[in-house]
Amino acid sequence: MTTDIIPIISISRRYSNKEKLIQVICSIIWCLLGSGVIFGFASLKPILIKEGVYSFLCSPESELPFGKACDNQDLKLNKLFSYGATMTNLTSLVVGRLLDSYGPKVCGYIGCLLITLGSIILSYNQVLYQYFDAYIVGYVILAVGGPFVFISCFQLANTFPKYSGTILALISGAFDTSSAVFLFYRLAYENGFSNINLHVFFKYYLVVPLFIFLCQWKIMPSQSYKNNGSDSKEDTLGDIQKLAIEGLDGNGELPLGSSTSKTGATEDLENSEENDELLDNQSIISSKTLSNRRKSKIEIVTEQQLYKKSKGIFGVMHRFSASEQIKSGWYILIQIFTIICMLRINYFVATVRSQHEYLLGSYEQALRINNIFDIALPLGGVIAIPLIGLLLDNISTLYVLYILFSTSVLVGVLGLIKNSFFASCLGIVILTMYRPFYYTVVSDYCSKVFGFETFGTVYGLLMTLAGLCNLAQNKLDYWTHFVFNKNPIPINFALTLITLVSGTSLLVYINMHINKRHIEQISKLTYGSA
Repeated sequence: MTTDIIPIISISRRYSNKEKLIQVICSIIWCLLGSGVIFGFASLKPILIKEGVYSFLCSPESELPFGKACDNQDLKLNKLFSYGATMTNLTSLVVGRLLDSYGPKVCGYIGCLLITLGSIILSYNQVLYQYFDAYIVGYVILAVGGPFVFISCFQLANTFPKYSGTILALISGAFDTSSAVFLFYRLAYENGFSNINLHVFFKYYLVVPLFIFLCQWKIMPSQSYKNNGSDSKEDTLGDIQKLAIEGLDGNGELPLGSSTSKTGATEDLENSEENDELLDNQSIISSKTLSNRRKSKIEIVTEQQLYKKSKGIFGVMHRFSASEQIKSGWYILIQIFTIICMLRINYFVATVRSQHEYLLGSYEQALRINNIFDIALPLGGVIAIPLIGLLLDNISTLYVLYILFSTSVLVGVLGLIKNSFFASCLGIVILTMYRPFYYTVVSDYCSKVFGFETFGTVYGLLMTLAGLCNLAQNKLDYWTHFVFNKNPIPINFALTLITLVSGTSLLVYINMHINKRHIEQISKLTYGSA
């Protein structure tokens, strides 16, 4: 009796290149239309005000121009975005787990259902408001649906491993640009189509989840794409990060169709003295993974090269479990910095008009700034994505963190300047490009510092806690309106100061530890050669 050995076939081989290309294109389209629309809140807010949403909170004596909200109405509207942004981040951790356990199709269907439900609630808000706050509930459900249809697309980077970076950039760019959906709605609403009220818009918006449903049903894979026959389901997002940063699959091998890793290493390592030196010196980079898998030669060489390129940051916590990583200063300090940066970004998005009404001393000027921001937000993401790629590919991780920190402080300082339309515009342009830069750098940091095997857990927790703390935005908004008499400078100053302290602490900590690690390495080499 003979036993035939049946090789594991990668799911990517079940589809032709044409089918895989269609899958990637469809995912980009639905990410563009449905993954991050809630971040276009600054564009939607003027429509909500003109449609009288929460106008009952204003006193009858209030004499405000049409389209301007009273304080209580403004605070209530801003809660829509605050809760929506918080739930977007909280959902990310859940999506990662579901993606590993049930695959991208299930995540896609869940996202489709949530976007449908959120759209229906927002469309029939007046009927449903007598039973619950349909605006907040609908907006939050719409926000929760976004990560399900967005994160489940990351595995498509494995459809064409050679172009994985490009695919991830296109998907991420589509997410950033999706805020333009509400921008186009506002432009239509304010230019002769005011009959397209919330009921009509969200009724037609149901076409988006319908499109996602048809794509999931007819063309999308049930399981995440894996390379070289890998059938691991432990951390799909970690494998994607490994592919993007190292150019290697979850087994530490070159993906099908690739001849070199991201650092230029090849499987032919015998003729390179530099590679021999890197293979001989494995005290920096372990020869085994956290799960005790022995690393391939090309994996070791690639990681040693990344260690050098990152100025000693890569691999610093790879040997530790997720629980040990979370207790370290490497995690705690980036968590604090991430919380404050996310809080600043989302606070600005929700209050851009009211802030500049005070800073510029003019409601009309504030409207102009709001209009510029509405256009710059999606456009900034598109422009920033290739620039971010160039920075990460050509500059060490440590210097990238310096750039992120400097940009964070600069944005904060520009938010303190009064009576300068130029400073306000410059701050908006920088912020809209800083937003995707911040998210990408934090993700890159987690991959390189904590490793790919724990990436889903560590990065998910990082974003979840940052999302929870984002609820403090409501309190900051209240203080701005009623404690500081609509003056945003005290809050902006405090946030900038905390950014300065937390960012400096992170960079000092990193420099101390990589210098210590470098000295220990020199001592070992000196002792070994003595």
